Amino acid sequence: MTSFFNNSKRTFVIAEIGVNHNNDILLAKKLIKSAKIAGADAVKFQTFKAKNLVLPGTKKVKYQLKNLKDKEDHFQMLKKLELSYKNHKILFKYCKKNKIIFLSTPYDVESARFLNKLGVKLFKTASADLIDYNLHTYLSKLNKPVIISTGMSTLKDVKKTVEIYKKNKNSNIALLHCVSNYPCSLKSVNLNVLNTLKKFGFTVGYSDHGNDNFVTCLAVSAGSKIIEKHFTLSKSLKGPDHKASSNFSELKKMINEIRKTEIIMGDKTKKIQPEELEMSKISKKSLYFNKNKRKGTQIKNSDLVSLRPGLGINPFLINRFIGKKLKKDIKKNQIVKFDLI
Repeated sequence: MTSFFNNSKRTFVIAEIGVNHNNDILLAKKLIKSAKIAGADAVKFQTFKAKNLVLPGTKKVKYQLKNLKDKEDHFQMLKKLELSYKNHKILFKYCKKNKIIFLSTPYDVESARFLNKLGVKLFKTASADLIDYNLHTYLSKLNKPVIISTGMSTLKDVKKTVEIYKKNKNSNIALLHCVSNYPCSLKSVNLNVLNTLKKFGFTVGYSDHGNDNFVTCLAVSAGSKIIEKHFTLSKSLKGPDHKASSNFSELKKMINEIRKTEIIMGDKTKKIQPEELEMSKISKKSLYFNKNKRKGTQIKNSDLVSLRPGLGINPFLINRFIGKKLKKDIKKNQIVKFDLI
């Protein structure tokens, strides 16, 4: 099967809305439309039921406590952010209308079944669920592309998950390098991991949780075919992820810089660029005679010199003239041509 991720030379950019919709369908639609205008290829939500994901009383993680100064626990926070199946359907259709790909991360098999039935063409799993054996087993059997985040994991963890997909003959996967902190520090980014992940033979990408577009551009230059970035309309909105997300102008700028990086990286073909042609004709050298010579005499190496402008014979072809007899008289500084021998 041809990989979904190799069908385009462009980096596949995902604007992760996640739970930044705040369970407000109008806000969710605004986020979708804004992501499209900013240039994203896809938007991503999260599909879960709190009761199937977390035990009541579970504490929030540090960044959630910092961003949400209330007494809710982790369960209560997620319960308020559950996106209903009905709203999934509305947003799926809205994405289709706006010509942007709808993605959502299923946090359990039940959620994955729903998304599959909904008609999603591509799945994305969370770093925390790299070790969810049942979820990956189910997804691997769907024969649909799956993007797998690898934050909070070791290479051994990644290998175990990849083996599930290999066992079920699904090679249409991508591995996303990720540091699961919001925001993550530059010293933790460790982009060289991309080269490690490439050894699995699948498309690689980067899920960026930092504040520096330089990192995403470096990731693209290092071979990332997918970039994921959390997205919000306002960092001041209430919710666990808004502060660590990019707003519209930041997302648009990041995508523009990614597209610029793609242009800069080119296509690996070493060639004379069209804008070099004029310079090439003047600055490169050609073979010229450095003295007057009579018809019938043999050409010696000392008779030829490499000079600008480069309008004639490449100096690398000098040996094709040495020892040959001249058909006519030539003058000093005359350009060398094949019809002279």
